[in-house]
Amino acid sequence: MNIDHLEAFMYVVHLESIHKAAEALYLSQPTVTARIKTLEQDLGIELFLRKGRSLTLSGEGKAFIPYAEQIIHTYQQGKKLLKKEDHLEELVIGANLITSQYFMPFALPLLKKAHPELRYKFISAPNEVLLEKLLQKQVDIAFMKDVSHRGIQKQEFLHNSLKLVVYPGHSLQFQEKISVEQIATEPMVFFECGAFDWNRVYHLFEMANIEPRIEFLVDHLEVAKSIILSKNGIGFLPSLSIKEELQRGELIEIDVSHILEMNQPIFVAHLLNGFTHTLVLEDILLSVKKFENHHYLALN
Repeated sequence: MNIDHLEAFMYVVHLESIHKAAEALYLSQPTVTARIKTLEQDLGIELFLRKGRSLTLSGEGKAFIPYAEQIIHTYQQGKKLLKKEDHLEELVIGANLITSQYFMPFALPLLKKAHPELRYKFISAPNEVLLEKLLQKQVDIAFMKDVSHRGIQKQEFLHNSLKLVVYPGHSLQFQEKISVEQIATEPMVFFECGAFDWNRVYHLFEMANIEPRIEFLVDHLEVAKSIILSKNGIGFLPSLSIKEELQRGELIEIDVSHILEMNQPIFVAHLLNGFTHTLVLEDILLSVKKFENHHYLALN
């Protein structure tokens, strides 16, 4: 049994495609197919059920996955132990844009302090890119919005909701039960990003049959925030991005929970049974509590 054949099998399992597995492994599709068939011959079983061009895991194939993962993991650990180079083991972390900007600068120094034996490589990318990098084993762990994939194990870890914010002294600050009509008359800045389904915000105005007064459309969160801070508009912004401004009283949250409640937490995700740094994962979850406590103490 060849370790390359096992890796080809696991890449096809995670990426659900021989074509994608071949790209990730920098091999031709016939080479990946040949490795899978050779592995099946060695095992004396069919790992995949083939129907035309479609490929489905067989019952034996599903049962073999944890054993293949364990063999690959043991082999990789053995390689690390036998290496003579004196360098730190590298942990590759990916995060979506909002998490990158507002949480990771807080979390990374804490992780380095807790695990100095690791070197941290950090990648910021949209959610869709992070999922692809996870499946291709280009990142070890990723912070992103909720995903559904049988090869991914995930856990909710960071709260993030959408809030309507205005500058201090704005007329909406002193009113209760704000209506959609009132919001629509105000000059607004719209920032769109992959962290939220912004169609729900648009739908809020569509349902009321009202055209919002959108005067600024921007693709950078800090620009959107600056426009509101400079008293040139109001807008919906992710809670992660405005914690400090709310605490300092530079921005005011307007309660719109009666017309729109939009929560989209950040998840920590990694390959199913493919993340071996369990203590790091525990410290990541601990850093969230410290992050929230830090902001709570600053507020009080």
